Amino acid sequence: MNWNLKDEYTNWNSEITNIEGKEKVAKKIANLVKDGDVIGFGSGSTSFLAVKEISKKIKTTNIKITAIPTSYEIKLLCNSLGIPTVSLLEKKPDWSFDGADEVDNNNWLIKGRGAAMFKEKLNIINSKKVYILVDNSKFVNKLGEKFKIPVECYPEAVNYVKEALYTMNAIECELRTGKGKDGPIITENNNFILDVKFNDIDSDLEKKIKLIAGVIETGLFIGYPNIEIVKES
Repeated sequence: MNWNLKDEYTNWNSEITNIEGKEKVAKKIANLVKDGDVIGFGSGSTSFLAVKEISKKIKTTNIKITAIPTSYEIKLLCNSLGIPTVSLLEKKPDWSFDGADEVDNNNWLIKGRGAAMFKEKLNIINSKKVYILVDNSKFVNKLGEKFKIPVECYPEAVNYVKEALYTMNAIECELRTGKGKDGPIITENNNFILDVKFNDIDSDLEKKIKLIAGVIETGLFIGYPNIEIVKES
């Protein structure tokens, strides 16, 4: 017996900024979908819109695909739209798509405002090709211009990780909390998020942060050769 989900999960839970630009790139990625594809589905508002466009294509062309979602939010959306989902334990993606919070001139990224960067990075490293969907507001001259770097860490290591980050010349390091929630945001992996600001982000920073005991993942995506940026224009 199937759940009668109807449209419970097909609305974004907050206002989507620059929705016209995001809808443009969402339609571009839907055009790339082919019958039989196993696709890594990213998280965030742009990915949310892309999934809905892909669903429209599935219904109009009668193709079949399989999704590997990076968050429960996207998994619930897929289930509501009738898109089959699996995990990386079951299948490997033919290709993936995702959004970004910032993109610089080197195609380096900051991701993780939705706290899903661990699974997002797993999809990226397991895909031959990854399309990063960005509207014009996401481009920056210098990474870290608008957003801090999210760092997912094991809860009991949070104080050690903060000290280590300050030793690495971080200028801000805050435990992420949410509106309407007492205490820290808990990721789907049952970890904490530290939002960290550095004056300078070099090519080694992602690797250096990952070497800190207790760090699970960072929102830095630096030097991934399989990434292609899909712009709104």
